[in-house]
Amino acid sequence: MPDMVRVHVTADLPMRPLAMPFADRVEVRFGKAFPAVLVVDRDAVPRLQEVLAEGWIALQASAARQEGRE
Repeated sequence: MPDMVRVHVTADLPMRPLAMPFADRVEVRFGKAFPAVLVVDRDAVPRLQEVLAEGWIALQASAARQEGRE
């Protein structure tokens, strides 16, 4: 998918949130020298939280299945 922008988020990647009340948004900055920025409108924050939670649940379920096979 050449049109897709990918940011690989690792446990040691610096992440800094910045509330932007004047714009009704949150910025999440990833990295230091050349940060990537995710800009999220206030109304989208709950949905983003849900999507991340869904992904986390799927990862946990996959790990549990893998453990059951070993």
